[in-house]
Amino acid sequence: MPHTSTTARTFCLSDFDFDLPPELIAQHPAPERSGSRLLDGSASAPTDRIFRDLPGLLKAGDLLVFNDTRVMNARLFGEKATGGKLELLIERVLGGNQVAAHLRVSKKPAIGDTMSLVSAPGHPDNVSATLLGRWPDANGALFRFVLANDAGDDPYTLMARHGHVPLPPYITHTDSAEDAQRYQTVFAKNLGAVAAPTAALHFDNTLLAQLDAMGVQRAHVTLHVGAGTFQPVKTENLSEHQMHSEWYEVPVAAQQAIADCRARGGRVVAVGTTTVRTLESWALSGQPTGDTCIFITPGFEFRVVDALVTNFHLPKSSLMMLVSAFAGHEHIMALYAHAIRERYRFFSYGDAMLLTRALSGPEAG
Repeated sequence: MPHTSTTARTFCLSDFDFDLPPELIAQHPAPERSGSRLLDGSASAPTDRIFRDLPGLLKAGDLLVFNDTRVMNARLFGEKATGGKLELLIERVLGGNQVAAHLRVSKKPAIGDTMSLVSAPGHPDNVSATLLGRWPDANGALFRFVLANDAGDDPYTLMARHGHVPLPPYITHTDSAEDAQRYQTVFAKNLGAVAAPTAALHFDNTLLAQLDAMGVQRAHVTLHVGAGTFQPVKTENLSEHQMHSEWYEVPVAAQQAIADCRARGGRVVAVGTTTVRTLESWALSGQPTGDTCIFITPGFEFRVVDALVTNFHLPKSSLMMLVSAFAGHEHIMALYAHAIRERYRFFSYGDAMLLTRALSGPEAG
């Protein structure tokens, strides 16, 4: 039976903290995608499984909803005219060869300055970035650049050729050929993310075929995951946190698949918190596409998602708050304590868990 929660309470930042041994932060993916571990948290007591056991936890008529975003090679390195090193992490491609990016540099360049970017071996085509200002406005956290090279290529082409896989800050090795393949889902399609929808990394084509054969349906939405997904919440009062913004789309085919699932009595199973944010943003706003800065904390009333496949999240992160809102705070903290005891692997390249929505919804505590 799904767990229930009846005590309403007010949560603060410290409620979502936990001690994680650093050696449990996965630095590389499991040898096989579906060979990761799966902590089944769908009942009151946790059960240790392997990810390829997932079909046995679903039934014909259920609908798996995936985020089909594709990760860009969004990290570019370069230097200023003075020789100072810099790093760009491109968050969004704008019009006219412009991009919005995070900038890491010891001393910020002046507006109008052009910086040379490091070309990929064998492609000396004079890539550069010229600073135009802040984004999305004069006080924005990101910077707006024009990217250019000798051939006049667009930013997507330049990133594909010269960029690096934007591995999360807690993965300490430089990106490799393994990362180029494994930090991408097998069905990645719509280019625009700077972080992978990591719960979906566990699905391989064999597992998807098995799910298809047993009558589990599939639908795809898109949310271009931003680097803000890794930012810890810093305000003890959660209502003071300013959530980052990400672009999403719920296509007509996905809307129809959800309606059909509801009609036949199946469950909508979101794969990943990015899918939850997409579906619940659509339900809340009525808009099938746009920018969302939805911040899901305990007390949130879920309208679409019945079950969730997700990885393990950072302490004090907005994603810890989302899963606590979904499955109940006490239940989540108990599952995390179990995962740490049992040496599960955490974060983007880590293991997964399966959750069902707490029956009390708004009072999950």
